Order: sequence, then C-alpha cells, then structure tokens
Amino acid sequence: MIVVYGIKEKLNPIKASLSDVIHSCMQTVLGMPEDKRAHRFVPLDKEDFYYPGGRSDAYTVIEINMMVGRQAETQKALIKALFSELESQLALAPIDVEITIKEQQPYQWGFRGMTGDEARDLNYKVKV
Repeated sequence: MIVVYGIKEKLNPIKASLSDVIHSCMQTVLGMPEDKRAHRFVPLDKEDFYYPGGRSDAYTVIEINMMVGRQAETQKALIKALFSELESQLALAPIDVEITIKEQQPYQWGFRGMTGDEARDLNYKVKV
C-alpha cells in the first residue's frame, strides 16, 4: 500500500502519471505484478500541509508500506529509482520528494480474509 501526500493544486493534475511511475518502479525493482497497484492519494489544502524550508509547493511525500523481507539494498534501489524516474518523467525535483518505507510483519497485514503470514498464493516475492 502506498500513500502519497501533496498540495492538491500540484498533486491532483499528476496523480495518474505519478501512480504509473511509482508502479513501474515497484515492478522493476521489486518484481510486483501489473495488477498489484494499491495507491492512495491525499491531496491537501496548502494550509494543511507543512513542509521543510527550501521546498516548493510541489513537495510530495510518498509512504510505502510493505511486508518485512526486502533487503536493504533492494529498498535503497527502489528509493533511488523513484527519485530518478519522478525527476525525469514528471519534473519533480528530488528536493521536493520525500520517500519513506514502512515495514510490517506479515501477520500485521490483513487482506482477502486472512493475514499476510497465512497467504500462500502471492504472485510476487517478498524476500528480494
């Protein structure tokens, strides 16, 4: 599950393209399948979104929630791919992008009526 925050006037026009870039990086780096896209966008009023100095109104926060299992180098590769592709495809400067990866144990995920540690039919690898 990925949650993206930004100022609505900047985020709304690029939501579809941003989702495509994020998912492409998830597929390339993590091997996620085409149909495994779970993105949530939270467009905020400017007065509700405080961000660090030196950033523009295009400042975008991307929170990536995933099950524990990806190696540190894999996670770093994902972050670097996102910075690179967001800049080249959407002109989002790296200074205006913040990416966090939050890992949870498989038993802390619930989907399709079961917990993640009970799922035996995932069509992607967690340990990459």
